[in-house]
Amino acid sequence: MPTNRPTLLANRRTVTGKAVARLRRDGRLPAVVYGHGVDSENVALDTHEFELLRRRIGTNALVDLSVDGAKARPVLVHGVQVDVVSRRPLHVDLFVVRMTEELTVDVPLVATGVAPAVDALGGTLIHVSERLRVRALPGNIPDSLPYAIDGLTDFDAAVHVRDLAVPDGATILADPDDVVAKVERPRVEAAEVPEAAEAEAAEGAAPTETPGGDEAGES
Repeated sequence: MPTNRPTLLANRRTVTGKAVARLRRDGRLPAVVYGHGVDSENVALDTHEFELLRRRIGTNALVDLSVDGAKARPVLVHGVQVDVVSRRPLHVDLFVVRMTEELTVDVPLVATGVAPAVDALGGTLIHVSERLRVRALPGNIPDSLPYAIDGLTDFDAAVHVRDLAVPDGATILADPDDVVAKVERPRVEAAEVPEAAEAEAAEGAAPTETPGGDEAGES
């Protein structure tokens, strides 16, 4: 049955270990497909196509994976190893999901709006949490959890987990009272001591004694 999910094509691969370096030079990306009750399978993807796909989909978006033209299976891009310099992908983990089995994933939080305590009072917006764990069926996993910061009108206000809009069929696995975001007061710099006061303090200070005094020179 066709879906509106993005598709990803792969081919089985027998090349493993250090030999995958040549695979990458040929524009192919090594990956592994695995899941509950699924035998692990080594595959190769088109590197360019995978990079284009990553730019289009969210963190927890489902993808229909077809290996060697076989029937597509829904997968999550569970992990991507990247080169620390070029940031190009080196290896991908693809997790096969069952649409009737709940998953627990980390979902990014996204702030929307403007916090008056920042804009008018000069405070600093603090994102206490950047992600929250969410449990849901694969088809109900949200790409993100947006929250409005317009209500942060002073330094006592905060956005809590209980303030988030939870999508149907999803459960946030966090304490409702946990703080998601707040605004910190601006730092107050210590006032400088006037130069006149510094001079007076210096004049009234007792002379510094040399350890041992004159007696040390008589020995």
